[in-house]
Amino acid sequence: MNQLSQTAIEEFKTNFSGSVILPEDKQYEEARQIWNAMIDRRPSMIACCTSPDDVVQSLNFVRRHDLPFSVRGGGHNIAGTSACDDGVMIDLSQMKRVDIDPELHLGYVEPGCNLADFDASAQAYGLATPLGINSTTGVAGLTLGGGFGWLSRKYGMTIDNLLGMDVITADGQQLHASESENDDLFWGLRGGGGNFGIVTRFEYQLHPVGPNVLCGLIVFPFDEAKSIITQFARFTQTMPDELNVWMVTRKAPPLPFLAGAVHGKEIVALAICYAGDPLEGEKHIEPLRRFGNAYGEHIGVQPYIDWQKAFDPLLTPGARNYWKSHNFSTLAEEPIDAIIEYAGALPSSQCEIFIATIGGQTGRVQPEAMAYSNRDANYVMNVHARWETAVEDERCIAWAREFFNRSQPYASGGAYVNFLTGDEADRTAFAYGASYERLVALKKKFDPTNLFRINQNILPT
Repeated sequence: MNQLSQTAIEEFKTNFSGSVILPEDKQYEEARQIWNAMIDRRPSMIACCTSPDDVVQSLNFVRRHDLPFSVRGGGHNIAGTSACDDGVMIDLSQMKRVDIDPELHLGYVEPGCNLADFDASAQAYGLATPLGINSTTGVAGLTLGGGFGWLSRKYGMTIDNLLGMDVITADGQQLHASESENDDLFWGLRGGGGNFGIVTRFEYQLHPVGPNVLCGLIVFPFDEAKSIITQFARFTQTMPDELNVWMVTRKAPPLPFLAGAVHGKEIVALAICYAGDPLEGEKHIEPLRRFGNAYGEHIGVQPYIDWQKAFDPLLTPGARNYWKSHNFSTLAEEPIDAIIEYAGALPSSQCEIFIATIGGQTGRVQPEAMAYSNRDANYVMNVHARWETAVEDERCIAWAREFFNRSQPYASGGAYVNFLTGDEADRTAFAYGASYERLVALKKKFDPTNLFRINQNILPT
């Protein structure tokens, strides 16, 4: 270890209740891995925390020795900011406690939890809060960047349901942030990412959901894409808040309800979730079936926790991933044409373009209420390039960037910070839009030396 003596490491271990993993340890290679295989970084030490006190000690250690450090929750961030080279990875993945108050509909969640951990605990009481759509995503990173998913049209962004946080700031203080305590910090943490501290517990408002929901897929031929996506854009403008419909265009995976001849063909799929009475939901989704001549559908009532895992097989760790993203307030003909053009030239069988529909309750919160201010974003488009080998990097990344540039003139303001890749530091201010100057002032107050800088960084000047 270049920067640290063995003595310093041993001193750190003395008062650290978690485990310390060094490059020579057998578990090191596995412990340093994160979801996106394009990120291959080698920290000099991995500090696996088990308590807030461990986090405080880790922060004091990196500050004292002037070391770079990263903070790992679920390790799922596309930009790979949970890993660093030649520094310390502060690993929170063992802090996985979830406590549910079923009477007050509250959830208390530690930062090592992924969506599956939280969903399972809350659904034991028929409760949930809006989260993402991939169960292996970390709750902490998702929340700090905003968070949205199937329930967001009904119940808002993840941060709209956040009531409080225990956070450790750059000077090692343990604070509580809420509307009544450190409200300025609470404002910034709701969308400002990891710029202001390390959250060691989140408190969420929960809502009655499920435990069974009406959900599933309708898959259409790609040669009907213009008609399908145009109807999707029109339909989603007036659908009830309980209903969410997302669009994805890609090559068909080997779904069992599709004929074998369809597997590997370009398709347009509508993913559907109704957060209400399934019988009422059937009435609302019936028009979707008339959009075109579907290859097939798989729609029914199933446990919400199963639907939350439905796309996990397409998002397993270990592949190479590169994203580009835009917000849209409406989907006009021009961006639809761009989607069709580039979806017809996918550079690998795992690449896709998806449109996440939000709106509904997410758009009823005032833009200045919290750091996430993009309340006019009714759609979030993600160009998801995904492939297996380094020799494909140039082709797949170029495809994503070209489509991003082609569709940019039709996008609305801001961007979803959780979808920014590691080469998009120049888009951070744009992503935050009207909130950015206030975030800079907050950074100067809570982290004037920019200790927390391995992130989508907000400079304190």
